[in-house]
Amino acid sequence: MNYIPNTERERQRMLSEIGVESIEDLFSDISPALWLNRELNLPAGMSEYEVIKHVQGLAALNHGADDYVCFLGGGSYDHFIPRAVFEILGRSEFYTAYTPYQAEVSQGILQSIFEYQSLMCELTDMEISNASMYDGATAMAEAATMSVRQTRRGQIMVSKAVHPEYRAVLRTYAHALGLTIKEIDFQEGQTDLDAIRDHITNETACLILQNPNFLGYIEPMAAASEIAHRAGALFVACVDPVSLGILSPPGEYGADIAVGEGQGLGNPLNFGGPYLGFLTCRNEFIRNMPGRVVGETTDNLGRRGYVLTLQAREQHIRRERATSNICSNEALCALAATVYLSLLGKSGIKEIGRLCVQKSHYAAKAIDSISGFSIKYHAPFFKEFVVSCPMSPSSVVTRLKEHGILAGLDLGSIFSEMEELQDGLMIAVTEKRTKDEIDRLAEELRALALEDEQGARHKSIQGREKGDQA
Repeated sequence: MNYIPNTERERQRMLSEIGVESIEDLFSDISPALWLNRELNLPAGMSEYEVIKHVQGLAALNHGADDYVCFLGGGSYDHFIPRAVFEILGRSEFYTAYTPYQAEVSQGILQSIFEYQSLMCELTDMEISNASMYDGATAMAEAATMSVRQTRRGQIMVSKAVHPEYRAVLRTYAHALGLTIKEIDFQEGQTDLDAIRDHITNETACLILQNPNFLGYIEPMAAASEIAHRAGALFVACVDPVSLGILSPPGEYGADIAVGEGQGLGNPLNFGGPYLGFLTCRNEFIRNMPGRVVGETTDNLGRRGYVLTLQAREQHIRRERATSNICSNEALCALAATVYLSLLGKSGIKEIGRLCVQKSHYAAKAIDSISGFSIKYHAPFFKEFVVSCPMSPSSVVTRLKEHGILAGLDLGSIFSEMEELQDGLMIAVTEKRTKDEIDRLAEELRALALEDEQGARHKSIQGREKGDQA
């Protein structure tokens, strides 16, 4: 049976009713050059058992972070997740729950969101949190448009050291809203504060910095916040929540809005998503904050309850007055972060941060001692750093993958316009990496450098011999 069980006669009747002759006429706006013009290449039908074996075979082709020693970062990190997080998430009342449209009858979901908001406010030292967003990129873009509404200014200033994909999403938002974006250069791994001072104006709605930035280095957030406020702009801090156990939270250096990617808080890498965007702010900006806010209250008998307090979305108010068109929060991912933070507590999140710093600095020192490799920038870093390679970073990534190691990100492919990063390999070291794994990474890089040096020497000898013969 076809998936859509219409007979040919019924299809012709429907086409006639809407005034077209064929189904292809419905797609006439699409260029014929893009048409497939052949049948789909689908295998013959299978039994249930055959389908299971086939899908298992396809799944076996995938290899995740657990199959390698992972030093990949760049916004998604291989942090340890306690099994209790998955056990609690897997409970049917959480796993199957959808967005609370009849909010007040969903007290369990509302309480979990309220707990999430409370934890994120405490972690970022801010006053208000929404109920979560798609990911770090959309959270940052929404913070920018929130700043525009709040200040009634039309320019957004953002550091080039902010995640490139976050900036791409920001450009998409800005294009649609007619906003201008001013990107600020970075030097030695940190945003150029003098460039901010030179370019910030009374038209700047907000200044956005990431801490640690995309390259892993710690930014001068307090100084940047002061510059933004002196110009009457808001300061948006895009932060790694895992770093906040040991780094100053955004509220401490005067950030007006804090955003970031919450994947590191109990959400696995999972081939790129779904992830968790968080957004917190100061209380005075709550009316311009996108998304939902759940509040705690008491009923007329004095019993504690939870209510959907604020949701200035277009389905509830006039579209032009809505603060966002994001309709669904990431409730299950937010719950994972809630359980993760509850299990770790204040001491646990500090310990994770301390381990990330110690292990990444141990790795940086070991790699810096290898002939040919060196640490590119010497600014303070949290768990990620950039290495200059004696050969192309892409070849390092390929060669070490053959030895079961995901060595890092090839920055040349990400910052193609920046000459100084063409030899850059960005390496992330989380608390999961052991001393043996870090030593193994260093040994493989040392072997690669030696092999490269021997190859260069061999070519040099061959060149001299050819010269002698000539």
